[in-house]
Amino acid sequence: MLSAFVSAFRTPDLRRKILFTLGLIALYRFGATLPSPGVNYANVTACIDQISGGESAGIYSLINLFSGGALLQLSVFAIGIMPYITASIIVQLLTVVIPRFEELRKEGESGQVKMTQYTRYLSIALAILQSTGIVALAARGQLLQGCQQEIIDDQSIFGLVIIVLVMTAGAALVMWFGELITERGVGNGMSLLIFSGIASRLPSEGGAILDSRGGLIFALVLVAVLALIAGVVFVEQGQRRIPVQYAKRMVGRKMYGGSSTYLPLKVNQAGVIPVIFASSLLYLPNLIAQLTGSSTAADPNWWQRIIQEYLVNPSNPVYILIYFLLIVFFTYFYVAITFNPEERADEMKKYGGFIPGIRPGRPTADYLNYVLSRITLPGAIYLGLIAVLPNLFLSQGASGSSIFGGAAVLILVSVGLDTVKQIESQLMQRNYEGFLK
Repeated sequence: MLSAFVSAFRTPDLRRKILFTLGLIALYRFGATLPSPGVNYANVTACIDQISGGESAGIYSLINLFSGGALLQLSVFAIGIMPYITASIIVQLLTVVIPRFEELRKEGESGQVKMTQYTRYLSIALAILQSTGIVALAARGQLLQGCQQEIIDDQSIFGLVIIVLVMTAGAALVMWFGELITERGVGNGMSLLIFSGIASRLPSEGGAILDSRGGLIFALVLVAVLALIAGVVFVEQGQRRIPVQYAKRMVGRKMYGGSSTYLPLKVNQAGVIPVIFASSLLYLPNLIAQLTGSSTAADPNWWQRIIQEYLVNPSNPVYILIYFLLIVFFTYFYVAITFNPEERADEMKKYGGFIPGIRPGRPTADYLNYVLSRITLPGAIYLGLIAVLPNLFLSQGASGSSIFGGAAVLILVSVGLDTVKQIESQLMQRNYEGFLK
């Protein structure tokens, strides 16, 4: 593996892509630690230390985990990548109900450019809404509940508007970073930014467990995480290979085809996207409840009590069930919009390909849909179980978003494997030895 890394850095084009990606990730992490203007960083740090491990810290803990701790610190990149993810969910949902979006999706690259443009506009609008909500909660003392210190020095309208504008600009900059990594870096930019945010908290989370629980518990956690990583790698590498035979055909004086290959269908065809989608949607009801409630109200409304009881506490069975069902739904939804059996069947028929024993055209599409529907179910259950498994062992009010939890490990391993494969494919194109011998 080390020799393959040396070969990667010896390749000028690939070395430039890797260094470009690392540079943007470094800028992203710098912005995640840079306080927004008007925020008292010393008080924010003291408040986070004071409520660490409590229920209040766990309300936005999963979103805070994706941002690498930037959300609760009210940094420039506090909103991070979440507006873009939420906008992507909305746009992809609209492709099912709006014919115009469905036509754009079928137009290929030109249509995708339009869809990306709509996603960017919606991301900015959502960034304004989310940053306004976060700043309003911080000003009212509800973001870090239980802390009596003022975390925003200037609470005038002008001061709060400046913080909102800075956070919105930070979200737009993060979105641009992700697109640059995808286009000019090693690819998969948005996922790599989330990966870097989660990985940045590994030392602090590990040190906290070691200090609070002792060496024995820390060792047991490491063993459990290693077992979880092994299971995730095993499932992520699993695929159903459908054999495809290409008939011989004459083009001019040359003969093409006659080869045998296969169509790989992964068990986890959706990757980590369903977990990110479900997490980004699950925190919205609590955000709305806090924005519409009063910080001094002793008796909240009935619907606010329901949200606090069932959609905030990660150890609540209703929370676990809703989280699991959202992951299963988004797994099927994402697979349906990214893999179209009819399009694959038409492409195979166009180039003279067929599945042995299956007629080309509609029968091939039905067969692909049959296989895909059956491997998607275990993939969706696997994603759901990995994400909610840590929640089953939580005590009442504990936070379920530890860096060593299922969702974090799943994202780290999946994004890491995908990135290594992309670099390896570029190495193999240049006749270098891959990472895995």
